[in-house]
Amino acid sequence: MAQKLAGKKVAVLATDGFEQSELTEPVKALRNAGAVAEIVSPKAGEIQGMRHDENGDRIRVDKPLAEADAGDYDALVLPGGVANPDKLRLEREAIAFIRRFVEDDKPIAAICHGPWTLIDAGGIEGRRMTSWPSLKADLKNAGAQWVDEEVVVDNGLVTSRKPDDLPAFCAKMIEAFGEGRHPNGAAGFTGAERENRAQ
Repeated sequence: MAQKLAGKKVAVLATDGFEQSELTEPVKALRNAGAVAEIVSPKAGEIQGMRHDENGDRIRVDKPLAEADAGDYDALVLPGGVANPDKLRLEREAIAFIRRFVEDDKPIAAICHGPWTLIDAGGIEGRRMTSWPSLKADLKNAGAQWVDEEVVVDNGLVTSRKPDDLPAFCAKMIEAFGEGRHPNGAAGFTGAERENRAQ
């Protein structure tokens, strides 16, 4: 697996409040597979990680969101943590960044609370996926087929429930990112959803 993602560039979008292992473990797996993994954030400098309810480490941001172009990346990782995606959902630039990956049919891996932002970015409807259990109603209301499984892969979208799922999540993430674009990923979007995404 050492060079399975050689030449690939992956954005890991996060801000303060991310669940530490859900960022550091995928980044390590990506780099071990030969990818360039960059932590992108609306905040410059460092962002605060969490270990469940306790403060974890501060992690250096590789690229401020204002300087990041989604077109430069082959895939996207969305870590969880409760506060992290909740804050990102309020950042128009963050949602626009995620939406580009959705519209360009690029693979996305989201774990735990990470899929929250995909609702705002129009990347949910018609997709089979999982998440932290408290997101079940939100995702189903947005049109997803929610299932309680360790890892779910749906046409380039990889989702998992919690840190315990990270080994399976990282393995499927590497597979999906190695496959590249999945042209039918956005096939289920409705006209209204496309209109909302264009705003």
